[in-house]
Amino acid sequence: MSPLRSVLVANRGEIAVRVIRACRDLGLAAVAVYSDADASAAHVRHADSAVHLGKSSASKSYLNVEALLAAARESGADAVHPGYGFLSENAAFARAVADAGLTWVGPSADVIERMGDKATARATAEAAGVPVVPGSGVVASVDEAVAAAAEVGYPVLVKASAGGGGRGIRPAADDDELRRVVDEARREAASAFGSDAVYVERALQHPKHVEVQVLADAHGGVVHVGERDCSLQRRRQKLLEEAPAPGLDLALRERMCAAAADLAREVGYVGAGTVEFLVEDGEFFFIEMNTRIQVEHPVSELVTGVDLVVEQLRVAAGEPLSVAQDDVVVRGAAFEFRVNAEDPDDDFLPTPGEITALELPGGPGVRVDTALAVGDVIPPFYDSMVAKLCVWGPDRATALARARRALAEYRVEGVPTTLGLHRRLVDEPALVDGTHDITSLEQILAQIS
Repeated sequence: MSPLRSVLVANRGEIAVRVIRACRDLGLAAVAVYSDADASAAHVRHADSAVHLGKSSASKSYLNVEALLAAARESGADAVHPGYGFLSENAAFARAVADAGLTWVGPSADVIERMGDKATARATAEAAGVPVVPGSGVVASVDEAVAAAAEVGYPVLVKASAGGGGRGIRPAADDDELRRVVDEARREAASAFGSDAVYVERALQHPKHVEVQVLADAHGGVVHVGERDCSLQRRRQKLLEEAPAPGLDLALRERMCAAAADLAREVGYVGAGTVEFLVEDGEFFFIEMNTRIQVEHPVSELVTGVDLVVEQLRVAAGEPLSVAQDDVVVRGAAFEFRVNAEDPDDDFLPTPGEITALELPGGPGVRVDTALAVGDVIPPFYDSMVAKLCVWGPDRATALARARRALAEYRVEGVPTTLGLHRRLVDEPALVDGTHDITSLEQILAQIS
């Protein structure tokens, strides 16, 4: 391994543990950071050293740029891996890391900025020849939004130009509804992302949400690592993912994956990233690019054998990718089930608390990415996801069978979780036959509520 010796992991929970393990595989020292609430957390226990950031709230710890840079200086780290969430797609943080003479494990701040603004990203994709959902640029007024919708055609979505995670998005079926929701979307976007810029996009009715994993190095090497289906979502929040995406025509899959790689080349991407598409009626449309490692990256690792986090670290150190496109071969099928500390029977209310009993599943094809043990406390300050149950099988039916077995073995006591919902989902006909789309989960939840 090249110049890197020590990596500060600017995150917490299972993704911090995941990055620490990749550092260990490469012989790098891993430095954890922690808030008051995480003083005895698993990522602190696994790291070679740890630095206290501040109080429990994210704004005073994991989102505190100065505290993170001070932690890097104190620990002697020469690189920063942001994981996902928190500051992972914050261009100002990436720039501050570079300005401090540290290596940022991810694409440049300029690329994060360019692809983080959805309107700019759409224009960039169009310039690269990648199909986009019919839509507008940023609209400056309600009247501009109405005019754009007349060209695009109803129904439409008003979408925040910055940010993600389903926030700042409002559907509209006609002019009257559009006039009502534009300001709502603006206010939510301003509150969530610090920008009230929005644009108008045609609302597809029953698309699948399919994303392509890409890797790129600083030497011109770009590969795609296949695609994942992320269609089972609640309020645009993903709950279950799989690779490869079921029901895709081979020619469409190849065109979409090639388009993702072309876009990465177009923007001079370096690192691991994800290009997200909507697929409907044999067509695919670009919606956004995530300039970080994704929560669901393990399913791509399971079907290809490519360690995406190790590749991130190698590329950040200036090394070329260890795989060429011909080396990436998809074998079998994999699923990821997000285990959240939420109560599905109470509108997915977050349920922080102490884990009083825990039994993890095992056996062939089973992987659990988690940072919890018996006696650990899930704090109320952060995201509610506590584990990812991932399963692989030589074919999709076997992977689903293993998922049923693993979900039956998985036991968490002390807090309600989404495990019970997952046990129901694996027997839903739309999931079993792979015909589910982004509307399916809401329909399923309505039936079982």
